Amino acid sequence: MTALTPAEKLALAAIRAELGRLVRYDDESIVHARWVRQRYDCGCYPSLAPARRAAVRTAWHEAGHAIAALAVGARFSSASIHHGHRSEGRVHGITGAGQNAFVVDAAGQIGEQLMSWTILAADTDLTVWLAKWRGDGGDAHRFRRSITSRFGVNEVAAWRYSEDLVTPLRQQIRQLARALLVHPRHVPYNVAAALAAG
Repeated sequence: MTALTPAEKLALAAIRAELGRLVRYDDESIVHARWVRQRYDCGCYPSLAPARRAAVRTAWHEAGHAIAALAVGARFSSASIHHGHRSEGRVHGITGAGQNAFVVDAAGQIGEQLMSWTILAADTDLTVWLAKWRGDGGDAHRFRRSITSRFGVNEVAAWRYSEDLVTPLRQQIRQLARALLVHPRHVPYNVAAALAAG
């Protein structure tokens, strides 16, 4: 992590203050109105409650990607749960993941599973789930493409490797997910790294 710019310091202080103020509230209760309205106003969700739940799920997904990127030494420009035409959120400009790029690709779904404690314990269940995992903004395609040098076509082994790396980072994922929920703008790399570091 490089030194924070003055703007990044302000953003970090504001996020930490808001997280401190809302520490007793669950994730759905802290979603910034901007993220809820984006999802509701586009007609993507029938009411505010499912729009709020979708924002929370997206925050855990994107935080999973971002924290995994930090863990494998990759960089990115920013993370966001901005709802767009083809995306619920994004970690922008990931570079430098190298042979561990598949971990970053898997970490979005792993982040969602960690949110609800639904990691699939049985390899047979995971095999069935992986067979159905397709779109996901390109994550599934990139995961399958980038495991070949280390795991060939053994998706289960690559996924378990990813889980082993990402699961111990659940607290950092939760912290960054909550930051994404309360902050109405993109979270820059340096701010995400500072939040993950505690």
